[in-house]
Amino acid sequence: MSPEIIDLMLQGIQETLIMVCVSTVIAAIIGIPLGITLVTSSKGHILQNAVVHQILSAIVNIIRSIPFIILMVAIIPFTRIVAGTSIGTTAACVPLTIVAVPFLSRLVETSIRDVDFGLVEAAESMGASPFQIIRKVLLPEALPTIINNITVLIVNLIGASAMAGAIGGGGLGDIAIRYGYQRFEGDVMLVTIIILIIGVNLIQAVGDFASRKKNKK
Repeated sequence: MSPEIIDLMLQGIQETLIMVCVSTVIAAIIGIPLGITLVTSSKGHILQNAVVHQILSAIVNIIRSIPFIILMVAIIPFTRIVAGTSIGTTAACVPLTIVAVPFLSRLVETSIRDVDFGLVEAAESMGASPFQIIRKVLLPEALPTIINNITVLIVNLIGASAMAGAIGGGGLGDIAIRYGYQRFEGDVMLVTIIILIIGVNLIQAVGDFASRKKNKK
């Protein structure tokens, strides 16, 4: 490959990292509390509220039911308002974040539901408040699985960020499409795929290690 393509690859890696990191951080900030709320507001739980639970659950289901490529196109006006543009790395962060939040929230919801409810009842019997139960029981017990959930999210976002390249989102996906596909440069396509495979495997390895370190069992 020419030095120009190598520089382009490095730029693509940087853009992909920005998209994935920004989307993951915002998704974690919103999605983890949302997942906890979905559990604790459900019937029989510590913050039971049928109205809140049904509204949040409906919103999550609606967003999750829209294919990512369609969502990217559908929210272009909103993306322009938020990012000031509808193309490029910054713009791609908007749909990536929107799709990541409900995805992570459902994963976190499942993790929190797997926590033995007997621990919650024991904490309640000792006078713990709902927020103390969340902070000292639910989150610590579910943390290893939540770390795995974030790992799954990051891997999915890498794939979605590559898809964002189809409409000018930048990153490795954009390079693969513009050079590997449209210009029939097979070596560029191959290198892009190898970089993505290596990235996914590294992230999975780090996530698995972090989860094992936090697992008390």
